[in-house]
Amino acid sequence: MPIEVDGEFIEVDQDGYLKNLQEWTPQIASAIALQENIQLTEDHWEIIYLLQAFYGDFQISPAMRALVKYTEKKLGQDKGKSIYLMSLFPPSPAKIASKIAGLPRPANCL
Repeated sequence: MPIEVDGEFIEVDQDGYLKNLQEWTPQIASAIALQENIQLTEDHWEIIYLLQAFYGDFQISPAMRALVKYTEKKLGQDKGKSIYLMSLFPPSPAKIASKIAGLPRPANCL
């Protein structure tokens, strides 16, 4: 079922992940976040852009453990904690944040 953003319909899979990653825009991210009952703040955007950098480096979406370690390495110990990420992207930060960032579903997330 596609999502509508600014009058355009964007194709997503049955779980809400973009079918065409090149279609991602901040407006699409905001629309997906609203579907997940998340109001994006600067803290959310920091993680979204971090995830996109991870994907650019490794060509995969990180599972939770890799996301926590990468976040700690790039943003420090305070933000590199699963509880912090959970507060931003409940109930599954790796899955929800990847979806909002326009990335594929992480392979190791159920």
